Amino acid sequence: MYAGVDLGATRLRAAVGDAEGAVVGRAERSTPGVSGVAVTEAVLETVRTACDRAAVTPASVQAVGVGSIGPLDLAAGTVERPANLPVERVPLRGPLSELVDGPVYVHNDTTAGVIGERYYSARAPDDMVYLTMSSGIGAGVSVDGRVLRGWDGNAGEVGHHVVDPAGRLTCGCGRAGHWEAYCSGANVPRYARLLAADHPAEATDSPLPLEAPFPSTHDGTERFDPSDPESRPGFEAPAVFEAAREGDAFAGRVLERVADRNAVGVTNVVHSFAPLAVYVGGAVALNNPERVIDPVRERLQETVMTNVPDVRPTTLGEDAVLQGALASALTGGLGRH
Repeated sequence: MYAGVDLGATRLRAAVGDAEGAVVGRAERSTPGVSGVAVTEAVLETVRTACDRAAVTPASVQAVGVGSIGPLDLAAGTVERPANLPVERVPLRGPLSELVDGPVYVHNDTTAGVIGERYYSARAPDDMVYLTMSSGIGAGVSVDGRVLRGWDGNAGEVGHHVVDPAGRLTCGCGRAGHWEAYCSGANVPRYARLLAADHPAEATDSPLPLEAPFPSTHDGTERFDPSDPESRPGFEAPAVFEAAREGDAFAGRVLERVADRNAVGVTNVVHSFAPLAVYVGGAVALNNPERVIDPVRERLQETVMTNVPDVRPTTLGEDAVLQGALASALTGGLGRH
């Protein structure tokens, strides 16, 4: 038996699978945000529950793969000061090694996603990207058949590409102008508020609660502290997409601007790695493909100067990271048969 863990900023999942990669037990819970130790304990509890549901003991698990939010300290097997979770350090490899009888492979979650696509998908070219658009944004990259990890495990942090040189919004990591600061699920509402401030007449009749300002720094940029309830917008990204579906012109304008910035981000990814295919996952994209994936596909025809890749939803749905983590355990961290 093998295990996979998907550690996200809001949700934590574990699966136990057999030697063929078939899942025989799984468990899920919310990710605690009180401390790194609490997150570690939740990971161990979730793996134990998945083992119980698979009718096996943790000691019988031969290897564990983890797909986690970053940034990572690969040598230590830890998460260090994640941008979207208010904790300092989350130990992973050490505690999991004590729970199971085998190695623990820790990856950035999007690296796990590309491993999953390459292991399970019927069409998995050697040059491909798995792009997640959820509470954060990131990419798992395969070039010439090799999954890129980086010396510290943090290759693919494309959500921290700068897409706004003016830096009007500040990312949860503390840096200004990042792609994630505008287009991730956590930050689309903040971008909506910024656009409402820029164009108040257009936002007048919007059903979105846009009136409350965000705390600002001396330079006028808006900073988001995940641990500070007052810096939260009071509404979430699904409300923006729903308002647009119901015909709200301002919400539609917001999502057009989001699509523009998404196209800049994906164009940078394409020019950096020359993928044949970009598989897109994450709740924001999978729940709203017509507003997230389709507009990017259309815009790439005008923005990419090399070969335009096939851009489509991930074949693994919301399980891409979880199944990639399991595939990592099965293959010794490589993700290929």
